[in-house]
Amino acid sequence: MAYRLGIDIGGTFTDFVAYDESGRALRAWKNLSTPHDPIQGIMTGLRAFGDIPAIRAIRLGTTVATNALLEGKGARVAYVTTRGFRDVPFIGRGNRRHHYDLAWVKPKPFVMRRDAHEVDERVGADGSVLQPLDEAAVADLAERLAAEGAVEAVAVVLLHSYLAPEHERRIKAIFAERLPGLPVSISYEVLPKWKEHFRASTTICDAFIKPVVGRQLGAMRRQLAEQGVAAGIVVMRSNGGEMSLDAAVAQPIQIAVSGPTGGVIAAKRVAAHLGLPNLVTLDMGGTSTDVSTVVDGQEKFTTDFEISWGRPIQVPMIDIRTIGAGGGSIARIDAGGMLVVGPESAGADPGPACYGRGGSLPTVTDANVVLGRIGAANFLGGTMALDAAAARAAVDPIGQALGLSVEQAALAIVRIANNNMVGALHTVLTEQGLDPRDFVLVAFGGAGPPHVSDLMSEAAIPHGLVPNCPGQFSAFGFTMADARVDRARTVQLTSRAFDRARAAAAMGDLVAECRAELAAQGHPEVAIRRSVEMRYLGQNYELEIPTEADSFTEDEVAALLATFHAQHEARFGFRLDDPMEMVNFLVTGTARTGDLDFPSIPEADGPALPRGRRPVWFGDGFADTPVYARDDLRAGHGITGPALVEEAASVTVLDPGKSLTVDRTGNLLITA
Repeated sequence: MAYRLGIDIGGTFTDFVAYDESGRALRAWKNLSTPHDPIQGIMTGLRAFGDIPAIRAIRLGTTVATNALLEGKGARVAYVTTRGFRDVPFIGRGNRRHHYDLAWVKPKPFVMRRDAHEVDERVGADGSVLQPLDEAAVADLAERLAAEGAVEAVAVVLLHSYLAPEHERRIKAIFAERLPGLPVSISYEVLPKWKEHFRASTTICDAFIKPVVGRQLGAMRRQLAEQGVAAGIVVMRSNGGEMSLDAAVAQPIQIAVSGPTGGVIAAKRVAAHLGLPNLVTLDMGGTSTDVSTVVDGQEKFTTDFEISWGRPIQVPMIDIRTIGAGGGSIARIDAGGMLVVGPESAGADPGPACYGRGGSLPTVTDANVVLGRIGAANFLGGTMALDAAAARAAVDPIGQALGLSVEQAALAIVRIANNNMVGALHTVLTEQGLDPRDFVLVAFGGAGPPHVSDLMSEAAIPHGLVPNCPGQFSAFGFTMADARVDRARTVQLTSRAFDRARAAAAMGDLVAECRAELAAQGHPEVAIRRSVEMRYLGQNYELEIPTEADSFTEDEVAALLATFHAQHEARFGFRLDDPMEMVNFLVTGTARTGDLDFPSIPEADGPALPRGRRPVWFGDGFADTPVYARDDLRAGHGITGPALVEEAASVTVLDPGKSLTVDRTGNLLITA
């Protein structure tokens, strides 16, 4: 046997899915995360698997970069820039998060102003060198920083370096000579695009987390080797592709949103297998909920992302929106006497009160236990018994404060958590001009299936899907991920005076870079996708226009301009005769690495039979509810709500008025 292993390190649980490439079988399991040392959670799971020598490949989704950015626990960074532009990271933008909050404090960049240094050099807006780099001054700066010994990383962002990177590359070389081993991030390698604040912020964030990511991935590599793991290890990029450990250490900003991508990848593959074009994904774990869309079979990508407000990161990533609503989200009464759920989470330690690990605050999981939706005896397949009495004791003070019974208080907690998630669903559906009635809600994460029926009703989504291995679905997605590299570069051209040679050279360079990086990862066969970000001259935002143009012949340019006119009219309802501007050239290279067969399950030879019954509170009281084991269900089985479908890592709650069918590969399809 040869296994492909996906590992997803979450805030509460570390999830594992092993795919047997010869037997085409899946094995999924999970254990509690170890927030103080995430590597220990991985080791615990590997020991539970047992057959370590049979692991051929490991794909890891990690929160090491995410946590360092969110918590502000990174390196002390020295910022090096063109003279006169020292304050770009500190000025930022003129907008505010809260327009009328006089107490709001603008977030600071991950660099102190006393660590911002200027060098003499200047490149013009056309890429010409107006002032050569003062290499002696750079060497003096490197020696001064070495003598101080306080700086742990360097971020280099020079004006217009996306057009002429030689000065940035030379600064990096000088620091390598004078301060060997000190991580240096240059903007041309991190984000070779215009708009100084975004480029500076992204490069600073990359430098800020580089030592942290390097230490943790290095420690993981060593410990895995000590355990006898000889498999190749890759880390998931924020764009849903894979990258080697060395590449992740070199550009850690590429894994800023690593973990949540797996669920979108898996949902896209499952939907394609079932012929479902439009999905909205809901990944509810212990700490947070991530939502995203797949439209016409394609996931949505973005570079408009902020790990925290005011700190933009403009690397390509799957467009995933995250809110602080998970199974561990804590319920409380605020100063105004209102019930609030989240964003604070009980996490893995101590966890919800029902875990019996010292937690006493009420959480969404505790509320679901009180309502009978989560069975105390079957959590994690019976390997972790829940304390139902502790859950009731935690929720009871909420009920007393609101004048409600324990069950009514628990239902209120669940409904508020649902409302928070409905708001997140609206941000990726109705706010983007998408009709929820055209979508299927794919619910996963250990805490997602208990809420799928409620969310279908409240978000007006008529169909739901609970996939196989929902509690480990992101790890499942990692086993199917392809290798992917995105490259972008600002090259400003207009339709009035289009420089075909310059456009062809820029696109050719980007294609070559994608092919070279994927070849270095062992992928010689690469599919290339090209696009250009365009706008009418004078506009401030661009549309990404796919193109097959390579040499930019007259016919290719004419087709590009016509496509932009058509897409602008489709998006905004009008087109103009104004000249068009090409701003950024983008290339994506992909290599297929994650083909996976979906094994069929046996056909049903009779009705589905429950293993037991228990009282479950659905709205106005308890209902005697049949409880089915998912392992007992066969293709073609149908169930009418109210009902529960239990499995090792989750439970699907089927409300009254909804029905469920089992497809040929074991997915649960829910209809209102």
